Amino acid sequence: MAEINTATTSDKPGVRRSKKLSTRVDLTPMVDLGFLLITFFIFTTTMSNPVVTKLIMPDDTKPAPPGTVGETSALTVLPIAGNKVFYYHGSMDVALKTGAFGVTGYGMKDGIGQVIRDKQIAMDRIKPDFRKDLTLMIKPDAASNYQNVVDIIDEVKINGLSRYALMDITDEEKQAAATKSGGL
Repeated sequence: MAEINTATTSDKPGVRRSKKLSTRVDLTPMVDLGFLLITFFIFTTTMSNPVVTKLIMPDDTKPAPPGTVGETSALTVLPIAGNKVFYYHGSMDVALKTGAFGVTGYGMKDGIGQVIRDKQIAMDRIKPDFRKDLTLMIKPDAASNYQNVVDIIDEVKINGLSRYALMDITDEEKQAAATKSGGL
């Protein structure tokens, strides 16, 4: 800690001089305490705030009126087993009859993101700035995993979609996805 050294100096005998005290403070414990405090504050502060995607779910108490999403502005995606995505445009019955469905993956160039961009381009050809009316319905299968849903929501954010919903998959959709995708 701190120590005080006393030194007696007398050059002449018989003359009394006052004692000069030499003070030397050892700051090693203070430096240790400073480093402990710095370490404590570094570990207790938040390094980065977690970012959470806001997910707005539809109100289940009121049934949606039939036909609220138009045939041309609807795209339904079904994440299925094997990191595949079964998708169809408009209603399922019409899409299966006209061939407006497909199976894709999560790749950058040929995945579900490209399907969304193609749909947006097709909607802009119908009417300028019609792409903001695109509604994406995400209906995960029980065999798909959480990462598949997160990847699709990432594509929603990347492509700037403002309308999307997580919904329950129907038995007809499960059957169509199984038969058209080569089995689950």
